[in-house]
Amino acid sequence: MAETTIPILPCASIDAVIEFYEALGFAVTYRQQRPNTYAVVERGGICLHFFTMKGYDPAQSYSTCYVTTTDVDGLYAAFTTGLKSALGRVPSRGIPRIGALRDLSYGTRQFIVTDPGGNAIRIGQPLEQAAATAPRTRLERALETAVLLGDSKGDAAAAARVVDNALAATGEEPPPVPRVRALVLRADLAIRLGDPARARRLLDEVAGVELDEADRAALADDLTRARDLTGQV
Repeated sequence: MAETTIPILPCASIDAVIEFYEALGFAVTYRQQRPNTYAVVERGGICLHFFTMKGYDPAQSYSTCYVTTTDVDGLYAAFTTGLKSALGRVPSRGIPRIGALRDLSYGTRQFIVTDPGGNAIRIGQPLEQAAATAPRTRLERALETAVLLGDSKGDAAAAARVVDNALAATGEEPPPVPRVRALVLRADLAIRLGDPARARRLLDEVAGVELDEADRAALADDLTRARDLTGQV
């Protein structure tokens, strides 16, 4: 016996949802106008169903689902490329948006797509060496907490306070890798909080950090995110 679970997610506009998912490379495999508005989009093994809800406010949505994959990097690259082509940028604030691709301490490499319906589509792949991603220093632990607050809980203001407090508590300039991670995350949060000027200053600081080849390899995801954010400030 084999079972498949398919989420049915709410939205305010089927047209907006379809346009968004087509930009991500999904195909519309079903669409219904009456008696209720309904649509299905598919890409590979990902199948999502949507329905419209009268008076629905995407900004107040708490709908979510989780997609597991064996190629999270490939999906992230395809989705960001599609959004750049459709919108001219990778949106990181408001609705819709796409979050950063990150290795998380609980053993998953993940990013979150928030669609026009406000639905958070979490896409992740188990890490082969989960223990290696566990935060070690105080700053690293603070960044992990900030990521969970900002992405999983959606509280960008609380996440920003955690990063600010951690940087202030170090007493000295941290090593390049955690420093850049903190600056990029804080810039990301600044954009979400409607403070592009601060984000610009932080990204300029990132550009001024001296990195060797090993640092750049360790910071590949963060530097990619910094480039995407730079196009928004």
